[in-house]
Amino acid sequence: MKKPILFSMMFLGSLFFAQQKAPVLGGDRDVHGCIGSAGYTYSQIRNNCVKVFEQKIKLKEVGSDKSYTTMTAVIFSKDMKRAEVFIPEGAAKSIILEKEGKKSWKSGSHIKETYELVPYKKAGYQIKKDGVVIYQ
Repeated sequence: MKKPILFSMMFLGSLFFAQQKAPVLGGDRDVHGCIGSAGYTYSQIRNNCVKVFEQKIKLKEVGSDKSYTTMTAVIFSKDMKRAEVFIPEGAAKSIILEKEGKKSWKSGSHIKETYELVPYKKAGYQIKKDGVVIYQ
């Protein structure tokens, strides 16, 4: 009589612990409601969740000594006065650059490093960090 009761309690206990560990789908929403595991990141310019890797302007990392390369994307405001770049390193998910001159966008003084977006070749862009090209 003791064995069936013991096995029943062990079975019920394992069910209880299995339910406690089950992941919740979509449970990784950020403060803006974007689901990171589905590839979404919040865009300050669009004021919405976007998939960075699906944006029209994508740039590849340049001169990395890592065994892999990263990419970034650029989103412009409708009036082209601001550009949002998604830099994979650092605490911020994206950085807003303000237009300076005819064809240059720069980060504000509130950021330690200076980021600059400039046209490159016919239809491309480069992102410079403290004057060094990091994406193109």
